[in-house]
Amino acid sequence: MDIQYTIGDATHPEGESPKIIVHVCNDIGGWGAGFVLAISRRWKQPEHQYREWHRIGGPLPFELGQVQFVEVEPRLWVANLLGQRGIRREGGKPPVRYDAIRVGLARVADFARKRGAGVHMPRIGCGLAGGEWSEVSRMVEEELTSREVPVTVYDLPPKD
Repeated sequence: MDIQYTIGDATHPEGESPKIIVHVCNDIGGWGAGFVLAISRRWKQPEHQYREWHRIGGPLPFELGQVQFVEVEPRLWVANLLGQRGIRREGGKPPVRYDAIRVGLARVADFARKRGAGVHMPRIGCGLAGGEWSEVSRMVEEELTSREVPVTVYDLPPKD
């Protein structure tokens, strides 16, 4: 199974089957730039639950590699994947943490397989987190598509 690429908005995932929208969050509780803004324009729960998770914790520790699944509509979840250390480069190193993304994607795969869901995402970890899609896409293939979890990656249409 290959990653499917499409032009569109990942907050409006295509298809009839259950869906999980995956995105990468930082581990300091910051929510205010990048793809999270598009999520917050569409639904309030992912931001609210992420901030609560950071503030008071929960059944899952608020640490790199963890994933919080927030149901925003019937058969549609937003996966807040903690895969970014802070929000700034440190010592020339971008905030992306590939090992945390890999662990989080394995958790997403388990969640998706139990629900017969497909995964929808932008090019996670490659915007403000500073990651390389060649690295992330390999992890997506190893953790998701190789386990028969369908993945659609969305690129926004070019601006005129």
